Amino acid sequence: MAEESSSGGEKTEAPSSKRRDDFRKKGQIAQSKEVQTASLLTFTLLFWVFYLPTFWKGLTEIIYSLFQSSGEFVVTPSSIMNLASFLLVKLGLLIAPLFLLVLIIGFFSSFFQFGWVLTAKPLIPDFSKLNPISGMSRFVSKKSFIEVIKSLSKVFLIGWIAYSTVLDNFAEALILVDTNVGTTISYLGRISTLILAKVCAVLILMAFFDFLYIKWEMEQKMKMTKQELKEEFKQSEGDPHIKAQIRSIQQEMARKRMMADVPKADVIVTNPTHISIAIRYDSKEMTAPVIIAKGADHVAMKIREIAREHDIPIIENPPVARLLHKLDIGANIPEDLFKVVAEILAHVYSLKGKTN
Repeated sequence: MAEESSSGGEKTEAPSSKRRDDFRKKGQIAQSKEVQTASLLTFTLLFWVFYLPTFWKGLTEIIYSLFQSSGEFVVTPSSIMNLASFLLVKLGLLIAPLFLLVLIIGFFSSFFQFGWVLTAKPLIPDFSKLNPISGMSRFVSKKSFIEVIKSLSKVFLIGWIAYSTVLDNFAEALILVDTNVGTTISYLGRISTLILAKVCAVLILMAFFDFLYIKWEMEQKMKMTKQELKEEFKQSEGDPHIKAQIRSIQQEMARKRMMADVPKADVIVTNPTHISIAIRYDSKEMTAPVIIAKGADHVAMKIREIAREHDIPIIENPPVARLLHKLDIGANIPEDLFKVVAEILAHVYSLKGKTN
């Protein structure tokens, strides 16, 4: 069932992984009924070739036991029930392998086409299908026309195979008039098997091409327009405008947390024009000084403003400020800068000692 495009445009884009998953969840998969038919008939025929002697032997034994006990059989409700139960069990056991084979072939002929799919969506009633107008359109659709062609082709090919096979063996059939019933049955069985074998070969060939066509058709259904691809990208990756707003909010929150840490700094190292670096060092807790805030331009001015409010020393050292600005917030001062930063901190501590 085709999924109509929600927006205009030609479907030129290959389906995305999400598009394929959505189709599978809806039960819209590439499944050829011809593959199932060919598999079922072929394997059933092969099964009968090997199982027929066993089946015939079991059936003979059932018939023999019925004839053997027919002279002693008394017709009563209970005896009829017992007879029915006996036949049901015996015939059921004989036919059970065939039913089991049908179930196995039915499962694997589908599984090898599209894998494991568990979905209840195809079972949900679609009341739009009850619309007589859309229903009539399905009768005259391209898909229905192709299905009719396939059905007629199968009927023609099977009929032609049966006719040609019987015609080739017609001379042998004429002499059956003078033979016994066993020879006639053997002839009919052999011809029937030959016809079925040829039919299986044709159905396998048809199933192969039908499966390729179904795969191609499903691929065309799943194709997307450029607009659909953009919309899906927005849904899966997020709208770029919304993502930009989220990033802006996250950056603002990070700035607020950073500004809240500025009062904990021991010193602010600046480039007089536009850089401020807040450094904190606690010899009891830290192995090296740590950058707890940094910024440029407006943010740098805000850091200095907070520093003045909390009487935190501001030291101008442009080379060190530029080097420290390359580091991340929360990073330890590297060894190559440790000496110069230690000198700055020592100077700050001496200033604090003088003021205190």
